[in-house]
Amino acid sequence: MSFLLRVALPDVPGSLGRLASAIGAAGGNIDAIEIVEHRGDGCAVDDVFLTLAPSVMPDSIVSACHQLDGVRVQWISRYTAGGNLFLDLEVVESMTQQPDRALDLLLDALPAAFRVDWAAQLTRTGDRVDIVRRTPAAPERVPGDLGWPEDLGRGLRLPVPEEWGDVLAAGCSLAKDTVVIARRGGPEILDSEIARLRHLCALADSIARN
Repeated sequence: MSFLLRVALPDVPGSLGRLASAIGAAGGNIDAIEIVEHRGDGCAVDDVFLTLAPSVMPDSIVSACHQLDGVRVQWISRYTAGGNLFLDLEVVESMTQQPDRALDLLLDALPAAFRVDWAAQLTRTGDRVDIVRRTPAAPERVPGDLGWPEDLGRGLRLPVPEEWGDVLAAGCSLAKDTVVIARRGGPEILDSEIARLRHLCALADSIARN
């Protein structure tokens, strides 16, 4: 059974090794670790992809992590994609290979690249917002009054309509449209993730126009 664990830990040598040892002792097998963010308060945020034996519960992993000084689990959840990760460079490579499909390829890759539940490309015509393209789990319609800025520019966290459920969302401008990513239940979408989204949207726009 595969899980994604997001954990904050001291940004000092040895912290990651101690975390890995604690997870292993609790019955978790680490498949991959990605550094999500270096914070200014001396902490780092990492995503840990791990598999658990059927007899091991996620709570055991969380408890083992919390035994370490300065370590706090922000979120743990089933992760069905396992270790087959879309890294940003792979997304860019796929877009450069098919520049005429760059925008579509970006959108399709976003859920795996950001570990979110869905992504959608929206377009605005006057007061109306329509879905241009969406991944399978995204809503099929957009409510009339979203209350979002017309230009999301460098990326923003977004309030979501009640009918979309318990999701955390962020968006960024893409050409004349808007790209939205949404994660159900958490963890929060970090500033570093918004920066990555902005960077990938800018590259997709540039690749598609060249």
